[in-house]
Amino acid sequence: MFVVISYDIPDDRRRDRVCQTLKDFGTRVQYSVFEAELRPQDLQRLEDRLRRLIDPREDSVRFYFLCRGCVSRIRVMGIGEVTRISSFYWI
Repeated sequence: MFVVISYDIPDDRRRDRVCQTLKDFGTRVQYSVFEAELRPQDLQRLEDRLRRLIDPREDSVRFYFLCRGCVSRIRVMGIGEVTRISSFYWI
C-alpha cells in the first residue's frame, strides 16, 4: 500500500528520531513528509517503532493511504518526484 506520512513534533530530539525511523521505511519528500510503499507487516512494524518514540500529548504523526489510482494522479510542482510503487516484492 502507498502511504504518505507526515509529522509535527516540537521536540528536536524526538523529531530527529522519528525522521531517522521513517528513513528506514520510505522516502523523504519534504521536511516532515515521507512517501512509502509498505506491506501490512511493515506498516505494523513502523507504527510500533513510532509509538515508542513519540509523546502522544505533544506530537502528531499522520498516515494517508492512497490507492494505486490515486497515486497515479499525484502532481508535483517544483522539485522532486513521486516515490515509485513496486509492482512486486523481493522475498
